[in-house]
This record gives sequence, C-alpha cells and structure tokens, in this order.
Amino acid sequence: MIPFTALNSQVTPEHLGLIPLFLSSEDTAPAREQFDANYAHGGGWLPMSGWTLSDKLVLTYQDGEDPPLSPLAAAKFNGELILVYPYGWVAIVQPDGTFEVSRMD
Repeated sequence: MIPFTALNSQVTPEHLGLIPLFLSSEDTAPAREQFDANYAHGGGWLPMSGWTLSDKLVLTYQDGEDPPLSPLAAAKFNGELILVYPYGWVAIVQPDGTFEVSRMD
C-alpha cells in the first residue's frame, strides 16, 4: 500500500476506501495496470473520456451538469500522480500532464 496525503482536514480513510490497497510500491507496473489487475472484481481500470483537469487539479465533466470535483487525497507513485475524488473517481496524471479518470467505487 502506498501512502496518500489528505488534501483537506475533513478527509478520512473511509473516503479512500480500498483504493490505496490496489497499488504496491514493490510492483514496477504503472498505476493503470495495477488498478486494472487489483480492482478486477470491480471491473478494473476503465478510463472515461470527457473530463478536463485544471491546473488546481479540479476535475470537470463535459456535460456541464455535474459539479466540479476537488481532489480529496493524492499520492506520488512511480512518477505518476494519483488523485482520489469524491464518489470514487480516481485520476492518474502523468509527468507530461496527460491523465486518465476512472470510477473505482
């Protein structure tokens, strides 16, 4: 399990659920592959397009009906940034700024 840093004082371990357990620092595979393998019972890592990510790490979905989501917690993992958002949304941000978002509830 890798350590996540809460990004506000109201975040509890329950907000993260089992998500931190799906990543192992002993495995050199990227987060996407580890999430896919270790969350297989929940469908694996299934990226969903249509998201934008601001420079403040706020996620917004293209439909304009859903509210923007601020990250609850973050972790650095093998050069990637893992962000956990409300409702089980998770983003993997690459060093070049590209990212994928998947729901892991």
